[in-house]
Amino acid sequence: MKPEAAARAVAPVPADSGLSFERWCAQQAQRAEAALGRVLPPADAPPARLHEAMRYAVLGGGKRVRPLLVYAAGEAAGAPVEALDAAGAAVELIHAYSLVHDDMPCMDDDALRRGKPTVHVAYGEATAMLVGDALQALAFEAVCAALEAGAPADGVARMSAELARAAGSLGMAGGQAIDLDSVGRRLDLAALEDMHRRKTGAMLRVSVRLGALCGPPAAPERIEALTRYGEAVGLAFQVVDDILDVEGDAVTLGKTAGKDSANDKPTYVSLLGVAESRRMADALLEQARAALAPLGPGARRLRELAELIVLRSS
Repeated sequence: MKPEAAARAVAPVPADSGLSFERWCAQQAQRAEAALGRVLPPADAPPARLHEAMRYAVLGGGKRVRPLLVYAAGEAAGAPVEALDAAGAAVELIHAYSLVHDDMPCMDDDALRRGKPTVHVAYGEATAMLVGDALQALAFEAVCAALEAGAPADGVARMSAELARAAGSLGMAGGQAIDLDSVGRRLDLAALEDMHRRKTGAMLRVSVRLGALCGPPAAPERIEALTRYGEAVGLAFQVVDDILDVEGDAVTLGKTAGKDSANDKPTYVSLLGVAESRRMADALLEQARAALAPLGPGARRLRELAELIVLRSS
């Protein structure tokens, strides 16, 4: 790396840039999009159809909540901005791969994602399967790039291990397996919470931890506070998703509304009703705020993101 590039790489993200939250989100989402565009192979690189489909699956859509959590946690930790680009790209690539596979006929069989045809509809099932496989592998290549961008070596090693665990059978993939096995069954609240802490919560929690691990070594109690925050917002995200699946529409959501009910899947709304589910989301928001209290003003963006996750309409 050239000296001027190295200087850019180790420059930490300002703890408070003075931007409004809306402007901060837009700026970080643009960073995430640019980082993903750099990490993904060019659309015309052989095999071109696969690479075109990978870019179709990832770019130009989505809320980028996971990279935003990476950036916010990294700001609080004083992490190098280019290391956060790498970590944010990694979690979003895992998320995108999971959506490609989740939409396939053998899983949820959905035709709409982010307001456009799903990958298997646009490119065929075989290509969609390979897209997911390739995006998952690319995510770990992206994590490794954080080392050259200024993240500490032991932090990058932990990031790789934690991302693998969050995406695997003890995290997201395990939650999806439980979800498939639960169609037509009524789960109690503890079982439903366990499923969603894995299926959705694990990747949101690891996004926060990866942002922190990109920075200098932190006190264990600081990492624990961020972990509690990540667990609360991860579960809150799913509770709100279940509410929006009932109350939203395809245009607003960018995906098929009412899908969970149509597929007879257990959800917070089917178990608790809309009003109680909203109360649960509000309680989780308060847990997230409480977890951040010891971190002071540097955790401002994390607090704002928790509010965005709970109060969103899509």
